[in-house]
Amino acid sequence: MRHRIPLPAELGAHFSVRDAEASGVGRKRHSARDLIRPYAGVRAAEAPASFVEHVECYVPRLRPGQRFAGRTALRLWGIPFPVHWTTAEPLDVAVDTGHSPPRTVGIRGRRIASGRAHSWEIGRVPVVDPVAAFFLCAAELTRVPMNVALEALITAADNYPGLHEGRPSVDVERIEQRLLEWGRFPGCGRIRRALPRVREGVESPKETETRMLLVDAGLPEPEIQHVVRAAGRAIARVDLAYPQWRIAIEYEGDGHRTSREQWRTDIRRQRDLEAAGWIVIRVTELDLRDGGAALVSLIRRAISSR
Repeated sequence: MRHRIPLPAELGAHFSVRDAEASGVGRKRHSARDLIRPYAGVRAAEAPASFVEHVECYVPRLRPGQRFAGRTALRLWGIPFPVHWTTAEPLDVAVDTGHSPPRTVGIRGRRIASGRAHSWEIGRVPVVDPVAAFFLCAAELTRVPMNVALEALITAADNYPGLHEGRPSVDVERIEQRLLEWGRFPGCGRIRRALPRVREGVESPKETETRMLLVDAGLPEPEIQHVVRAAGRAIARVDLAYPQWRIAIEYEGDGHRTSREQWRTDIRRQRDLEAAGWIVIRVTELDLRDGGAALVSLIRRAISSR
């Protein structure tokens, strides 16, 4: 069995051909069959599987001024996007206008007018700021996903699932200012129409979806993250609430099902709320399918009972 020459440790698990040659690795070695070629000019010890692994594989080939944008940047920041990532989705790599974007299989090169997008780094991955990433995807988002993304952008919640902890702080006023700076672009009208519906303090995408479902059905808009008090103390903070009717609406994600401690806490909270005279309606993904008609009917009946 033929033994391959070990690669320099500083190259890491994935590297560009350019870096390999700079480290003294000849063409015969970096073109050997034991190395994977995830992208042109890139070599890896193993084939990338996850979204983050694909991004990290391409990082060594990025040139100065190139950074991830569009869907790729949105996913890196953890902003919800309605289409699940697959290996068939190209990575979005952007350059400023006046420079040539990359043209290679698996990469979607694009240009951004100078000054529109701010550069950040997530680890060692260069990326455009979250607002710019969102603007570049706006034309792809319909009404509900648009609101979900906007509320994820502005939330200050530290428990919102998937959001990158180091993201810059953003509020509605800042988004409005960036809209003025960008001027016209695909999807800008959709963003402006969505902003009046955006609420602060949301802690999950499903909270946004549930709230919009109820409003679209003609029900009053519920309060977000309402704190329920009884006997002078706070007994619960509920996702959505109609305090005037003492109705609490709680979305149950997978964490509520798989975590024993969370499950026990949920049961205790429900008991406390019911003891204080509240109706507790627990919502799952199944309730939101097919337009959520059954859920809307359930909440209408709860309101009528009050």
